[in-house]
Amino acid sequence: MKELKARIHSFESFGTVDGPGIRFVIFMQGCSLKCKYCHNRDTWDLCGGEEYTTGEVLTKIEKYKNYFMPSGGGITVSGGEPLLQLKFVTELFTHLKAQGVHTAIDTSGNFAITEDIKKVIDLTDLFLLDIKCINDEICKDLTGISNKQELAFAQYLSSIGKDMWIRQVLVPGITDKKEDLEMLEHFVSSLSTVKKIEVLPYHSMGRFKWKELGIDYPLDNTPEATSEDVERAKKILKIL
Repeated sequence: MKELKARIHSFESFGTVDGPGIRFVIFMQGCSLKCKYCHNRDTWDLCGGEEYTTGEVLTKIEKYKNYFMPSGGGITVSGGEPLLQLKFVTELFTHLKAQGVHTAIDTSGNFAITEDIKKVIDLTDLFLLDIKCINDEICKDLTGISNKQELAFAQYLSSIGKDMWIRQVLVPGITDKKEDLEMLEHFVSSLSTVKKIEVLPYHSMGRFKWKELGIDYPLDNTPEATSEDVERAKKILKIL
């Protein structure tokens, strides 16, 4: 059978923040969201990156198994938005699960729960779910898309016992409102399989990528989140 191909932006051999242990991270090309704070603006174009077969990616992974397997790590597929190339991720994870490799997907969760989505969910050990903003109006302004599907995605993962980490990018003046963080805490507490909540401080280090593409950076006048901002959010979210 002919191997599937995918467009991939880049690889990271020794990731330590995208799941447990040491991770081999695959950054897929293409994204349907238009996040104003995106620090990987060059991953949006579905026609960008380089094309790889599943076999070529598995060969890359094999070189690092002796490092990430003993650490309790594995493979994380990130992006961009990895679920836009769903069939490739499904084929890749089918091979990895046969080898006993821990699999994780970093996703916005903005997808309907179709039979094809259920297949990849079944093959995935951990979801790193980015809740862009619990306030739907702010979410639509910030990303161009409603949060209804991503919240339903989280609820589905919880209902079938699938582990997840919840991530919230803290953008001063946008996603840091007390009432919204309280609403997020209430939502997260209703989920039964959340293993970790992460507050990721907004930074503008990705601004240069927008400039290189000749595109105005939407948050030029937005301050970066401070450690005090993060600690305040953690208290509201009841993160110990």
